[in-house]
Amino acid sequence: MTALTGTTVGHPHGPERTLVLWCPDWPVTAARVRAGLPEDVPLALVDRGIVFACSPAARTTGVRRGLAAREAQFRCPELVVLGYDRVLDDRAFEPVIERLEDTTPGVQVLRPGLCAIRSRGPARFYGSEEAAADALVACVVGLGIPGARVGIADGAFAAEQVARDQAPTPVRVVLPGGQRPFSPSARSRPSSTPGSSTGTSRPCCAAWACTR
Repeated sequence: MTALTGTTVGHPHGPERTLVLWCPDWPVTAARVRAGLPEDVPLALVDRGIVFACSPAARTTGVRRGLAAREAQFRCPELVVLGYDRVLDDRAFEPVIERLEDTTPGVQVLRPGLCAIRSRGPARFYGSEEAAADALVACVVGLGIPGARVGIADGAFAAEQVARDQAPTPVRVVLPGGQRPFSPSARSRPSSTPGSSTGTSRPCCAAWACTR
């Protein structure tokens, strides 16, 4: 695993083709599993009295990042409130990176829940960029982590924006040169929705939950 201090994967001739894997709501996922809470719990992580992150269930009730904790609890009386722990964030993501490194080496951490990989090697090994992205998504889904998405573009910054695109498929591609993103559909991909499973899926707490 290599720590990346910037937001790009450098290349002497311009942005290098990059895959970015994004695990939405990672701080919430890490805290929820550590606390042994169910996936559908309305949960907010609070830092200095302000909501730092919140679960999808909390967002449906009007809870948002940046909201005062008191207001969040007013909007959602069932809200579970935990303190945000950056150390937990980091530690909980380490086993995920280790498993991703088994799938393809050279994973560079941008921050917990977000990592970048130069696409050339994985694309050669798996046969294409899209197939390499499929392997990354399958790896994360196999750990029981919901909603993982991969963006592929010229440079890590662009790839991250593509990964965050609200498309129905977990893999999005911007062709070299910055053409419009598309969702490869030549083959079915592992579902990343909560409750879905693949042949290798297992509870995430057994695979990566931080116990330190």
